[in-house]
Amino acid sequence: MFDRLEALADRYEKLSELLCDPDVSSDPKRLRELSKEQSDLQEAYDAFTEYKQVTEQLADAKVMQAEKLDDEMREMVKMEIDELSERQAELDEKIHILLLPKDPNDDKNVIVEIRGAAGGDEAALFAYELYRMYTKFADTQGWRTELMDFSENDVGGFKEVIFMVTGKGAYSKLKFESGAHRVQRIPVTESGGRIHTSTSTVAVMPEVEDVEIEILDKDIRVDTFCSSGAGGQSVNTTKSAVRVLHVPTGIMATCQDGKSQNENKAKALAVLRARISDVRRQEEEAKYAGERKSKVGTGDRSERIRTYNFPQSRVTDHRIGLTLHKLDAVMNGDLTEVISSLTIAEQADLMEREMA
Repeated sequence: MFDRLEALADRYEKLSELLCDPDVSSDPKRLRELSKEQSDLQEAYDAFTEYKQVTEQLADAKVMQAEKLDDEMREMVKMEIDELSERQAELDEKIHILLLPKDPNDDKNVIVEIRGAAGGDEAALFAYELYRMYTKFADTQGWRTELMDFSENDVGGFKEVIFMVTGKGAYSKLKFESGAHRVQRIPVTESGGRIHTSTSTVAVMPEVEDVEIEILDKDIRVDTFCSSGAGGQSVNTTKSAVRVLHVPTGIMATCQDGKSQNENKAKALAVLRARISDVRRQEEEAKYAGERKSKVGTGDRSERIRTYNFPQSRVTDHRIGLTLHKLDAVMNGDLTEVISSLTIAEQADLMEREMA
């Protein structure tokens, strides 16, 4: 581990030199690449630097402890050793986590698709509430959300909604949300007061750059139509909404929320690239289906991952056995405890694999 840390520290210091080089500072692309690389190394470099300082201080304190000291000084040295030992253990654990293999998509923006599944109108209403939950969570993270496409039903729910979340680390936190979300409650339309169970599915896909998934003009068919609102009512008379079909794969994407046809086409292509990439990723993972999978999982939208029980104000994440009795807070975007617990579970799983 320490060989890796020394190499990391050497690279960080070399980057500091390069960023002061006039040739680099005059090249915006090179400057941006090196700055990002150094930023990615910053946390591990700082932790390793502090770890070395604490280790040196601890060694000095132990040498002092071996000397002849009066009772008061001996007690002070013992307290210092205890504090330094505790901090050293904290830094050791932090460094181990920072050196775990990182998902290359973690820093990317994401495209989120939510669909009402089993449960008719109630599933669509819950899909809308999930959309609201994620947009509120994004606000707490300082991220920006942008609606890309939606299909409403007559009671104000979403049959389907697609939106983008833009911000550093968006995928690292939202990637655990892919799967089937189950809601248990008494629907507003239920006169008998019976609890119903409905589901909505969530798919979280990292944004894909043009260079990662190339879409050729000859491979797509573009259709335009008037965008529509609730109940299929036309909300404009110009054909600004765009539907793009990728002919080789049959994958389609639609966008109608932008102000112009060009804007909607660009958004639809972004969704199309993400969907094509997601299909390829799932195909790759299917090849290794027999191998040990992550305990947390981040991709199978058919997997039931969480239950929202309204009568008991309870949220349960089935993958890690986490239950919280604060449903209102969660539905209002307070996902921090859920996502932190999932992140810790993923890190523990990765550390177990590293040690195997």
